[in-house]
Amino acid sequence: MEKIKVGQIGVGHPHAGGKMQALRKSAEYDVVGVVEPNAQLRNYAESTGIYKDLPFLTEEQLLNVKGLQAVAVETQVPDLLQTAEKCIAAGKHIHLDKPAGFSLPHFKRILDQAAQKHLLIQMGYMYRYNPGVVLLRDLLKKGWLGEPFEVHTVISKKMDKVSRAKLEPQPGGMMFELGCHVIDLVVQILGRPDQVTPFSQHASVIKDTLQDNMLAVFTYPKAIATVKSSCNEVNGFNRRHIVVCGSEGTFHLQPFGRPAASLTLENARGKYRKGQQSIEFPRYTRYIDDVADMARVIRREKDLDFSYQHDYFVQECVLKSAGLPVS
Repeated sequence: MEKIKVGQIGVGHPHAGGKMQALRKSAEYDVVGVVEPNAQLRNYAESTGIYKDLPFLTEEQLLNVKGLQAVAVETQVPDLLQTAEKCIAAGKHIHLDKPAGFSLPHFKRILDQAAQKHLLIQMGYMYRYNPGVVLLRDLLKKGWLGEPFEVHTVISKKMDKVSRAKLEPQPGGMMFELGCHVIDLVVQILGRPDQVTPFSQHASVIKDTLQDNMLAVFTYPKAIATVKSSCNEVNGFNRRHIVVCGSEGTFHLQPFGRPAASLTLENARGKYRKGQQSIEFPRYTRYIDDVADMARVIRREKDLDFSYQHDYFVQECVLKSAGLPVS
């Protein structure tokens, strides 16, 4: 089967290198080029080896490559939406990294344009294809957890002064930067909330203005969800988790990076017994399953698992959770 021609615009997003590695390792894709107008970012990218032997093109050159079908949009966050809109206007499927910019109306316009042209927008939320999350979705779909009434998520890490300084100019703090990944999961599980209540503070001894300790509460008619994100937690990667409590069972996934789960059921379901049990998963590498699923959607072998409307609701919640405007 002919490979899918794909390019990447931008190397400035924190996920850019990982996405390029996944695309280059996949047998589904032919990576035809990279765009990065910023000389400093381009020089850094070339020095990593991730982009070795790939041509660096202008945006116009890439979008006019014959047979180009898809573009990974991996710019810095302020440039994501304008770049995505150019790609959709050019008739290309896109992988759009997170979060979807600062303007909800602009993102809505892009989603509408993509829908009109039957083009894929795959968002870069990194836990969608995590095997623990895939299992959770299956348990919920089968109804084995009953009706969810509580979701609790935490996604944190420890950042030094230099890393914080790079993030400080971006509005929304840690909820916008990091919390978005688990907000995507909350909306998958419970849908669009009736209300989002944000809380934020600066808790570090480091003297900057970064909102580094943040919480958002999502309220629903019969459920409450909490999202917690900080950049002050020592070894925070190992405590990243999600807990889903339903009327007939509880699922706890921790950590995301090396997924392991605890499942407690009121009644035996399928291969799972009544009571508490541990579930182990095979070693998981981020982005591999994302690019594989994108290929299947582009080849029209399946529909995208996440709708335009879902992505809109996620971005709406991300902005509200970060205390940012949605109009």
